[in-house]
Amino acid sequence: MAYADAHILIVTCASQTGLVAAWSGCLFDAGANIIEIHQHADLAEGQFFMRIAFTAATPPDRAILAQVAARFDAHWQFYPAGARQRVLIMVSKFDHCLADLLYRWRIGELAMDPVAIVSNHPREATRAVATDDIPFHYLPVTPMTKAAQEEQLWRLVTETGADLVVLARYMQVLSNEMAAKLSGRCINIHHSFLPSFKGSRPYHQAQARGVKLIGATAHYVTADLDEGPIIEQDVERISHADTPDDLIRKGRDVERRVLSKAVHYHLQRRVIVNGHRTVVFPD
Repeated sequence: MAYADAHILIVTCASQTGLVAAWSGCLFDAGANIIEIHQHADLAEGQFFMRIAFTAATPPDRAILAQVAARFDAHWQFYPAGARQRVLIMVSKFDHCLADLLYRWRIGELAMDPVAIVSNHPREATRAVATDDIPFHYLPVTPMTKAAQEEQLWRLVTETGADLVVLARYMQVLSNEMAAKLSGRCINIHHSFLPSFKGSRPYHQAQARGVKLIGATAHYVTADLDEGPIIEQDVERISHADTPDDLIRKGRDVERRVLSKAVHYHLQRRVIVNGHRTVVFPD
């Protein structure tokens, strides 16, 4: 968002009448100018979700916003639109998603500050990617050292003040405890249009089954492996002539495309978790 004085208001509560009028009226009284508004009522669950972007010379009084929230028993969050989030990126040997995220960051497409890159492989495994002066941390992991490795990882998350952790083809499963600590702020890219072809060598499985579409899924990490709330998905059409190598090549493209879009939506505060699902407001 290009406005220097822009802010974002996120509201979630039970669906009821008067919500949009109350919040927009409150912002009008505060001298704000609404430049973007999205809302969604989940009729099945009776829940309401809203994202308002607005400009204001002086931010609205939080006490007044809290009064409106109290009327509707609403949960609300208020952010400066230009606030950049601190991002820790985790990677294994497949570095295409890492390269894409860093490229989009360098050209200003992703409003983030990379604070660390963590890998379970030495730096040489991703030597093709220019990481500039972003600190690189080699944290090898085995079944015997997993707990200790995650202690080091959590220390890094805490010390760097990371707002978001991105698993950019990090080929290790986080423990339930770590997934809980990172709830709502850890995004994974799965090399499959979930739930098809889980596990290793998914493109070989797909080619053997003669599929016509392959895809990728970006989702929040939870204790349930690859079953967290989905943020973004996309597919790539293939044919009978494609080899497993062709599928891997095409898969790399869709993986990095899906992951970068999911990270973008998260950074822009456009994703609201709704139970096992998400509400994703477009830009």
